Amino acid sequence: MTYLLIDNSNTRTKFVLSSPEALLPERYMIPTREVSGERLDEVLAGVRYDAAVVCSVVPRVAEELKNWIVKPCHFLSCDSRLGVGIDYPHPRQIGADRLANAVGAAAYYGYPCVVVDFGTAVTFDVIGPQCTYMGGVIAPGLASMGDYLERNTALLPAIDPQEPSRVIGTSTVEAMQSGAVYGYRGLVKEILARLEGELGVRPAVVATGGDAALIARGVERIDHVDSDITLNGLRIAAVLNL
Repeated sequence: MTYLLIDNSNTRTKFVLSSPEALLPERYMIPTREVSGERLDEVLAGVRYDAAVVCSVVPRVAEELKNWIVKPCHFLSCDSRLGVGIDYPHPRQIGADRLANAVGAAAYYGYPCVVVDFGTAVTFDVIGPQCTYMGGVIAPGLASMGDYLERNTALLPAIDPQEPSRVIGTSTVEAMQSGAVYGYRGLVKEILARLEGELGVRPAVVATGGDAALIARGVERIDHVDSDITLNGLRIAAVLNL
Protein backbone atom coordinates (compact mmCIF):
# COMPACT_ATOMS: atom_id res chain seq x y z
CA MET A 1 0.00 0.00 0.00
CA THR A 2 1.35 3.40 -1.00
CA TYR A 3 -0.22 6.54 0.46
CA LEU A 4 -0.14 10.06 -0.93
CA LEU A 5 0.12 12.38 2.08
CA ILE A 6 -1.08 15.94 1.39
CA ASP A 7 -0.24 18.73 3.83
CA ASN A 8 -2.03 21.89 2.71
CA SER A 9 -0.93 24.94 4.72
CA ASN A 10 -1.55 28.63 4.10
CA THR A 11 1.80 29.06 2.36
CA ARG A 12 2.62 25.80 0.59
CA THR A 13 1.06 22.43 -0.15
CA LYS A 14 3.29 19.38 0.23
CA PHE A 15 2.78 15.97 -1.37
CA VAL A 16 4.75 13.05 0.06
CA LEU A 17 4.52 9.34 -0.66
CA SER A 18 4.67 6.84 2.19
CA SER A 19 4.31 3.20 3.03
CA PRO A 20 2.36 2.27 6.17
CA GLU A 21 5.68 2.13 8.03
CA ALA A 22 7.68 5.13 6.80
CA LEU A 23 7.84 8.21 4.60
CA LEU A 24 9.27 7.61 1.13
CA PRO A 25 11.79 9.87 -0.66
CA GLU A 26 9.35 11.24 -3.26
CA ARG A 27 8.29 14.78 -2.30
CA TYR A 28 6.56 17.52 -4.27
CA MET A 29 5.48 21.07 -3.39
CA ILE A 30 3.15 23.67 -4.87
CA PRO A 31 2.70 27.20 -3.46
CA THR A 32 -0.82 27.10 -2.02
CA ARG A 33 -1.96 30.09 -4.05
CA GLU A 34 -1.17 28.11 -7.24
CA VAL A 35 -3.07 24.92 -6.41
CA SER A 36 -5.56 23.99 -9.14
CA GLY A 37 -6.56 20.85 -10.96
CA GLU A 38 -4.31 21.76 -13.88
CA ARG A 39 -1.31 22.47 -11.62
CA LEU A 40 -1.85 19.20 -9.76
CA ASP A 41 -1.92 17.32 -13.07
CA GLU A 42 1.35 18.98 -14.04
CA VAL A 43 3.30 18.46 -10.80
CA LEU A 44 2.00 15.01 -9.92
CA ALA A 45 1.88 13.49 -13.41
CA GLY A 46 2.88 9.84 -13.18
CA VAL A 47 2.83 9.67 -9.36
CA ARG A 48 1.38 6.30 -8.35
CA TYR A 49 -0.43 5.73 -5.06
CA ASP A 50 -3.25 3.59 -3.71
CA ALA A 51 -4.99 6.05 -1.37
CA ALA A 52 -4.60 9.61 -0.10
CA VAL A 53 -4.92 11.38 3.23
CA VAL A 54 -5.31 15.16 3.35
CA CYS A 55 -4.59 17.70 6.06
CA SER A 56 -6.01 21.02 4.81
CA VAL A 57 -6.42 24.44 6.42
CA VAL A 58 -7.50 26.23 3.21
CA PRO A 59 -11.11 25.43 2.20
CA ARG A 60 -10.61 26.43 -1.45
CA VAL A 61 -7.71 24.02 -1.80
CA ALA A 62 -9.61 21.28 0.00
CA GLU A 63 -12.32 21.53 -2.65
CA GLU A 64 -9.74 21.43 -5.45
CA LEU A 65 -8.24 18.28 -3.93
CA LYS A 66 -11.64 16.62 -3.48
CA ASN A 67 -12.37 17.14 -7.16
CA TRP A 68 -8.91 16.01 -8.30
CA ILE A 69 -8.28 12.87 -6.23
CA VAL A 70 -9.92 9.79 -7.75
CA LYS A 71 -8.44 7.17 -5.38
CA PRO A 72 -9.80 6.43 -1.88
CA CYS A 73 -9.19 9.56 0.18
CA HIS A 74 -9.55 10.63 3.81
CA PHE A 75 -9.66 14.26 4.97
CA LEU A 76 -8.32 14.49 8.51
CA SER A 77 -10.76 15.91 11.07
CA CYS A 78 -11.89 15.47 14.66
CA ASP A 79 -14.06 12.58 13.44
CA SER A 80 -11.00 10.63 12.23
CA ARG A 81 -9.45 7.73 14.09
CA LEU A 82 -6.37 9.38 15.55
CA GLY A 83 -4.95 7.19 18.29
CA VAL A 84 -5.23 10.36 20.39
CA GLY A 85 -8.28 11.47 22.36
CA ILE A 86 -9.77 14.96 22.15
CA ASP A 87 -10.48 16.93 25.33
CA TYR A 88 -11.67 20.15 23.73
CA PRO A 89 -15.08 21.81 23.95
CA HIS A 90 -15.47 22.57 20.23
CA PRO A 91 -13.47 19.88 18.39
CA ARG A 92 -14.57 20.97 14.90
CA GLN A 93 -12.63 24.19 15.44
CA ILE A 94 -9.33 22.29 15.65
CA GLY A 95 -7.26 22.70 12.49
CA ALA A 96 -6.41 19.47 10.69
CA ASP A 97 -2.71 20.35 10.83
CA ARG A 98 -2.89 20.58 14.62
CA LEU A 99 -4.52 17.15 14.79
CA ALA A 100 -1.80 15.70 12.54
CA ASN A 101 0.85 17.21 14.83
CA ALA A 102 -0.81 15.65 17.85
CA VAL A 103 -0.94 12.21 16.22
CA GLY A 104 2.72 12.35 15.21
CA ALA A 105 3.95 13.73 18.52
CA ALA A 106 2.12 11.18 20.63
CA ALA A 107 3.47 8.33 18.51
CA TYR A 108 7.09 9.52 18.39
CA TYR A 109 7.64 11.47 21.62
CA GLY A 110 4.97 10.25 24.03
CA TYR A 111 2.86 12.46 26.25
CA PRO A 112 2.49 14.96 27.70
CA CYS A 113 3.96 16.79 24.75
CA VAL A 114 3.87 20.23 23.16
CA VAL A 115 4.36 20.68 19.41
CA VAL A 116 5.52 24.16 18.39
CA ASP A 117 4.75 24.57 14.68
CA PHE A 118 6.44 27.59 13.07
CA GLY A 119 4.37 28.57 10.05
CA THR A 120 2.32 31.57 8.92
CA ALA A 121 1.11 31.37 12.51
CA VAL A 122 3.07 29.65 15.27
CA THR A 123 0.90 27.11 17.06
CA PHE A 124 1.55 25.37 20.36
CA ASP A 125 -0.43 22.12 20.43
CA VAL A 126 -0.72 20.33 23.75
CA ILE A 127 -1.14 16.57 24.15
CA GLY A 128 -1.95 15.99 27.80
CA PRO A 129 -0.83 13.28 30.25
CA GLN A 130 -3.85 11.12 29.27
CA CYS A 131 -2.92 11.22 25.55
CA THR A 132 -5.64 13.72 24.69
CA TYR A 133 -5.46 16.82 22.52
CA MET A 134 -6.16 19.65 24.99
CA GLY A 135 -5.83 22.78 22.87
CA GLY A 136 -2.96 25.25 22.86
CA VAL A 137 -1.80 28.69 21.82
CA ILE A 138 -1.78 30.52 18.47
CA ALA A 139 0.51 33.52 17.86
CA PRO A 140 1.65 35.38 14.72
CA GLY A 141 4.41 33.62 12.79
CA LEU A 142 7.89 35.11 12.55
CA ALA A 143 7.56 35.93 8.86
CA SER A 144 4.10 37.42 9.44
CA MET A 145 5.51 39.83 12.03
CA GLY A 146 8.24 40.96 9.63
CA ASP A 147 5.79 41.31 6.75
CA TYR A 148 3.52 43.45 8.93
CA LEU A 149 6.33 45.92 9.66
CA GLU A 150 7.33 46.11 5.99
CA ARG A 151 3.74 46.72 4.84
CA ASN A 152 2.80 49.26 7.49
CA THR A 153 5.89 51.45 7.85
CA ALA A 154 7.44 53.83 5.35
CA LEU A 155 11.10 52.96 5.86
CA LEU A 156 11.39 49.45 7.30
CA PRO A 157 12.31 46.83 4.67
CA ALA A 158 11.36 43.19 4.33
CA ILE A 159 13.89 40.92 6.02
CA ASP A 160 14.97 37.30 5.82
CA PRO A 161 15.06 36.12 9.46
CA GLN A 162 18.47 34.70 10.36
CA GLU A 163 20.75 34.41 13.36
CA PRO A 164 21.86 37.93 14.40
CA SER A 165 25.59 38.51 14.72
CA ARG A 166 24.96 40.86 17.67
CA VAL A 167 22.06 42.20 19.71
CA ILE A 168 22.71 45.84 18.82
CA GLY A 169 22.09 46.11 15.11
CA THR A 170 24.29 48.58 13.22
CA SER A 171 21.86 48.78 10.30
CA THR A 172 18.10 48.73 9.97
CA VAL A 173 18.15 45.16 8.69
CA GLU A 174 20.43 43.99 11.54
CA ALA A 175 18.22 45.73 14.10
CA MET A 176 15.09 44.11 12.67
CA GLN A 177 16.71 40.66 12.60
CA SER A 178 17.78 41.06 16.22
CA GLY A 179 14.31 42.15 17.28
CA ALA A 180 12.64 39.37 15.31
CA VAL A 181 14.82 36.45 16.41
CA TYR A 182 15.53 37.39 20.03
CA GLY A 183 12.02 38.71 20.54
CA TYR A 184 10.50 35.59 19.05
CA ARG A 185 12.64 33.33 21.20
CA GLY A 186 11.42 35.27 24.22
CA LEU A 187 7.81 34.76 23.14
CA VAL A 188 8.35 31.01 22.73
CA LYS A 189 10.09 30.69 26.11
CA GLU A 190 7.31 32.53 27.93
CA ILE A 191 4.52 30.50 26.34
CA LEU A 192 6.30 27.22 27.05
CA ALA A 193 6.86 28.22 30.67
CA ARG A 194 3.17 29.10 31.08
CA LEU A 195 2.08 25.83 29.45
CA GLU A 196 4.32 23.79 31.74
CA GLY A 197 2.97 25.64 34.77
CA GLU A 198 -0.62 24.95 33.75
CA LEU A 199 0.04 21.29 32.99
CA GLY A 200 1.87 20.80 36.27
CA VAL A 201 4.36 18.43 34.61
CA ARG A 202 7.28 18.80 32.22
CA PRO A 203 6.14 17.90 28.69
CA ALA A 204 8.39 16.94 25.83
CA VAL A 205 8.66 19.88 23.40
CA VAL A 206 8.96 19.31 19.65
CA ALA A 207 9.51 22.09 17.11
CA THR A 208 8.58 21.86 13.45
CA GLY A 209 7.95 24.20 10.53
CA GLY A 210 10.01 26.66 8.55
CA ASP A 211 11.73 28.64 11.34
CA ALA A 212 11.97 25.77 13.85
CA ALA A 213 15.72 25.20 13.61
CA LEU A 214 16.54 28.93 13.79
CA ILE A 215 14.43 29.64 16.86
CA ALA A 216 15.23 26.34 18.62
CA ARG A 217 18.96 27.20 18.65
CA GLY A 218 18.24 29.75 21.36
CA VAL A 219 15.47 27.94 23.28
CA GLU A 220 16.91 25.18 25.47
CA ARG A 221 13.43 24.06 26.45
CA ILE A 222 12.84 22.69 22.92
CA ASP A 223 13.88 19.03 23.08
CA HIS A 224 13.54 18.04 19.42
CA VAL A 225 13.35 19.63 15.97
CA ASP A 226 11.37 17.35 13.64
CA SER A 227 10.50 18.67 10.19
CA ASP A 228 8.38 15.59 9.42
CA ILE A 229 6.14 15.40 12.50
CA THR A 230 3.03 16.56 10.60
CA LEU A 231 3.69 14.18 7.71
CA ASN A 232 4.25 11.24 10.03
CA GLY A 233 1.02 12.13 11.79
CA LEU A 234 -0.71 11.95 8.41
CA ARG A 235 0.96 8.61 7.67
CA ILE A 236 -0.32 7.17 10.95
CA ALA A 237 -3.79 8.61 10.27
CA ALA A 238 -3.74 6.97 6.83
CA VAL A 239 -3.07 3.58 8.42
CA LEU A 240 -5.89 4.10 10.92
CA ASN A 241 -8.50 5.44 8.49
CA LEU A 242 -7.89 3.94 5.02
